[in-house]
Amino acid sequence: METKQRTDQRAEQQSAAERRRRELLEAADRVVLRDGPGASMNAIAAEAGITKPILYRHFGDKGGLYAALAKRHTDALLSSLRAALDAPAERRERVEATLDTYLAAIEARPQVYRFLMHPAEGAPVEAGFDVGRHSAPLLRRMGEELAEVIEERVDLGPGSQQLARVWGHGIVGMMHAAGDWWLGERPCSRAELVRGLADLLWGRLAAAGDKAGGPGF
Repeated sequence: METKQRTDQRAEQQSAAERRRRELLEAADRVVLRDGPGASMNAIAAEAGITKPILYRHFGDKGGLYAALAKRHTDALLSSLRAALDAPAERRERVEATLDTYLAAIEARPQVYRFLMHPAEGAPVEAGFDVGRHSAPLLRRMGEELAEVIEERVDLGPGSQQLARVWGHGIVGMMHAAGDWWLGERPCSRAELVRGLADLLWGRLAAAGDKAGGPGF
């Protein structure tokens, strides 16, 4: 009986800790939506109604909080990307839907994107926190996930696993770089960017002729 009671108590404590962690992440999300890359541990602790030492107890430091937020948002984004890739449509339509899903996500929550990918300009860097060290694994994870999807769904012939990884990381790098540029400058509509990127993936670069007088590409 005592063993069962101890097991039940541990389960309740774990459930309470997980619930409290979700609440703190939701508070962090609210601050990030408001402050973007300038979101501080002090502001997040205040939003959650706790002291900063208590926040550190849950996440260790800003890097730990960042990793938890990155996983939260990356999980949701990857789920949406997989749904777009699995939709019953022609391949070109699914490619465009996948690109649009990513761009729509960063457009809908630009402050969250900037917090995850860019340090605050002019703001002091908190001790031990390097945004590049934390954002790189996020992009690598997306690349590996996309590689798995490509290998599952496209017949690439011999060496398919390696080629799928090349394509997965290459496509994620393209989406990230193009999306970052587009979010900052807005030189065209999201639909136009989607079509342009899909054209590139669809081999338009290889099919296009060289301009007269140029050395080619």
